[in-house]
Amino acid sequence: MQFFADGKPHKVSEIYDVLAMHFNLTEEERNEVLPSGTQRRWHNRANWACYDLFRAGLLDRPKRGLYIITESGKKVAEQKPKIIDRDFLMQFPQFVEFLQATGTKKTTGKALDQESESTVKNKTPEELIGTAYEQLHAALRKEVLDLVKKMDPFRFEHLVIDLLVEMGYGGSREEAAHVTKASGDEGIDGVINEDRLGLDVIYVQAKRWQDTVGRKEIQSFVGALAGKKAQKGVFITTSGFRDTAIEYAKDVQQKVILIDGERLADLMIKHNIGVAKSHSYEIKHVDSDYFDQD
Repeated sequence: MQFFADGKPHKVSEIYDVLAMHFNLTEEERNEVLPSGTQRRWHNRANWACYDLFRAGLLDRPKRGLYIITESGKKVAEQKPKIIDRDFLMQFPQFVEFLQATGTKKTTGKALDQESESTVKNKTPEELIGTAYEQLHAALRKEVLDLVKKMDPFRFEHLVIDLLVEMGYGGSREEAAHVTKASGDEGIDGVINEDRLGLDVIYVQAKRWQDTVGRKEIQSFVGALAGKKAQKGVFITTSGFRDTAIEYAKDVQQKVILIDGERLADLMIKHNIGVAKSHSYEIKHVDSDYFDQD
């Protein structure tokens, strides 16, 4: 926090050497890598520290890998706390909300440390890997959704079509889909072939909304489908759906699929839209057949 206190934007890479010198890291500690071999452990921890400060509202992130201190961060920097860890950051509501959203325990303070230690002792390595994967996935999902919510509405519509094509609808993008013009589209944002031959089509509406989608919006979409004599539609939003909207979609004659923000982000991650593979771990087991041979 003292490093960012100058109020200037800094890349994460700028703090590596500064913090290494501050903590008197040895050459061996500086060069230690993660088990995956893809990144230095010290760099990984610095990246996550900045990310946690960002989620607590103490740093802002104009773009990935670039941080600048916020007004709240300046106040914390002035206090010069002896240590800033996740327990310290629990005083900031948005950080607590972030931890809860990513599946981290709601317990705070010493109780959290004791519970975490107990959890680690009582879980198998496979369970620990699974838990870590779920937390990383939840953090990525939230980050993806945050970025999608900032997209231009027209680009968001294209993102949705790209996703549906990647999911296997219609073959290539040129064969499968097009995005309709903003005017005179009768509430339909996109049309995609269900198969490469175009034997049936799916109409898509994509709303980059902050507010929850209600029954009225779904009714309008169903009305637009009826006007096109269509039987299938997908309504996608970056927010969520009210219960009345969900119940209405279940009762209509047309097949209407509702996809909220979290499911959209999950689908983007699954089909590699807007994300890139970082690294993977290969878990092996003993081949009993090999050792049982006579």
